[in-house]
Amino acid sequence: MSTIVLETSINAPIHRVFDLARSIDLHKLTASHTNEEAVAGRTAGLINEYETVTWRAKHMGVTQHLTSVITEMEGPFFFEDQMLKGPFKKIRHKHYFWLKNGKTIMKDVFEFQSPLGWLGKLIEKLYLRKYLERFILQRNIQIKDFAEHEDKWMQVLNIY
Repeated sequence: MSTIVLETSINAPIHRVFDLARSIDLHKLTASHTNEEAVAGRTAGLINEYETVTWRAKHMGVTQHLTSVITEMEGPFFFEDQMLKGPFKKIRHKHYFWLKNGKTIMKDVFEFQSPLGWLGKLIEKLYLRKYLERFILQRNIQIKDFAEHEDKWMQVLNIY
């Protein structure tokens, strides 16, 4: 099993960052390069505890489906999603949020395990880990950008 840990400092209120991180609409915008589409379960708005979403996306040239569920949520400080069905043997993504020096810190702990035994482990080390880390990092940059600009976050979060 591999683990990716990333921290992002965001100059925005913790509730806003928490909501943007669980926004299906923002995820669709920030993952447009993979043509991600929510096709089942929660397909718009804010995903909540015990809800599922099924994503259809093109990664590495292959269209894939991945269904995940929010297994835990303690807003606005934490939520966890886990893969129910998809191309991996296992995915667990923990999202932490806290305040530090007037900013929100968003921390991702992304654990994954490839299928295909030793071949999957090799692909994981040679390519997949870096690919997934870049994907999460790009998404975090977008969350930061939306959270720090009123004209952007207000377009995505219709609850304010």
